[in-house]
Amino acid sequence: MKKILLIMSAVVVVAACSKNAVTGRKQLSLLPESQLQQMALQEYQQFLSQSKVVSTTTSKDAEMVRRVGTRIANAITEYYTKQGKASIFEGYKWEFNLVDNKEINAWCMPGGKVVVYTGLLPVAQNEAALAIVLGHEIMHAVAKHGNERMSQAMLAQGIGIAGDVLTSRNSQVNGIFNSTYGIGAQVGVLLPNSRKQESEADHYGLICAAMAGYNPKEAIPFWQRMSKAAGSGTKPPEFLSTHPSDEKRIKQLEGYMDEALTYYKPVK
Repeated sequence: MKKILLIMSAVVVVAACSKNAVTGRKQLSLLPESQLQQMALQEYQQFLSQSKVVSTTTSKDAEMVRRVGTRIANAITEYYTKQGKASIFEGYKWEFNLVDNKEINAWCMPGGKVVVYTGLLPVAQNEAALAIVLGHEIMHAVAKHGNERMSQAMLAQGIGIAGDVLTSRNSQVNGIFNSTYGIGAQVGVLLPNSRKQESEADHYGLICAAMAGYNPKEAIPFWQRMSKAAGSGTKPPEFLSTHPSDEKRIKQLEGYMDEALTYYKPVK
């Protein structure tokens, strides 16, 4: 029986692996993207209802977050649509919100729901740096890193094998989702992004920012500031927990820079 289950697991892995349209890497995707987006929307709406959302009509910072995010979303949608890859954004309805929270954090959920915390802005200092962060977080969603992490955990728990039905009512699936997208608690702590996923988000996020007209070179001083923020004795930013903004990260970003600059046309 154990041997049969191992064979079935192998079959599931092979069948569920697909080539990501952005990165070109094969990924495990057991969960329908539409279902993941539905679960994300519910979590996102609950988070907003329990948070202090900063209005774009009264705050230049909130307007900036929406402006920068919208430019990135429009730029990458246009780019991949021209490549015949519009399906990447199927089900996406972009939203960009600034939330009054002192944590140095930002995130993007499947379906294009993006939140920036006010605590990030003093470290970002300018629109180009904010674009670097938003590009990074958006690429985690667009590259389906969350689906990949959830699928790996689901496979480990035997979900999706031997006829298991995946529905939003499945308590195990909900539990995995909450540990992956526990927005109200600590983002990504139980199922953190892998180093491969972080590198992809850095790489393609840099290109995202450049496509939207923001200088990708701003990534270097920004991550240097983030490194100082993490070493200041305060709580480290959430998205530094698995891939610190150390010399290795900055060196990787420098390696991506020439490619990113080919996409860069300054915002008019």
